[in-house]
Amino acid sequence: MKPLDLSNAVILDTETTGLDKWAQVIEVSIIDALHGNTIYTSLICPSKPIPADATDIHGITYDDVRHSPTIVDAWHDIRSALSGRDILIYNADYDTRLLVQSLRYSGLEFASFDLQRQFINELNTQCVMLWYADFYQEENPYYSHYKWQSLTNACTQQEIDISDLTAHRALADCEMTRRLVHAVNPKLEA
Repeated sequence: MKPLDLSNAVILDTETTGLDKWAQVIEVSIIDALHGNTIYTSLICPSKPIPADATDIHGITYDDVRHSPTIVDAWHDIRSALSGRDILIYNADYDTRLLVQSLRYSGLEFASFDLQRQFINELNTQCVMLWYADFYQEENPYYSHYKWQSLTNACTQQEIDISDLTAHRALADCEMTRRLVHAVNPKLEA
């Protein structure tokens, strides 16, 4: 197992309307992986209401996002922030799937949507959740891979102070991911 190369990396996180195949992104943040500088952050107005159970997790209501850009309005800035970069994501499959879903339900014509989906699928992503599971090596009795840890649990396990951050908000989760990578990388280099 190797340390993550942060020299050209950004960290992305999203908050969403849920977990299912109809869920959409309602917040996107992207930060520099080395220093934590914010590259992009915005609430996103979805094309469907935000269910109460999702709001219970992240605290974002439709009133919070109704004047925010749609995913299509924000996409140019998001795409620019990701282009040519290594993308670190805590649960990469989920966040990339939700970006694709959000664009699918945005009303983009198929040809344009297909180009954006291809862009997302070709991003150089690294799943920090799987990387950390390999590092922490907690046995999973139900699957053949190590148990996935929640981001807050991973930070607690590595004794990372996150008391200044609010979990389940995109910018805070980006910073938690950054702190986790910065805590684990030196242990892998030792």
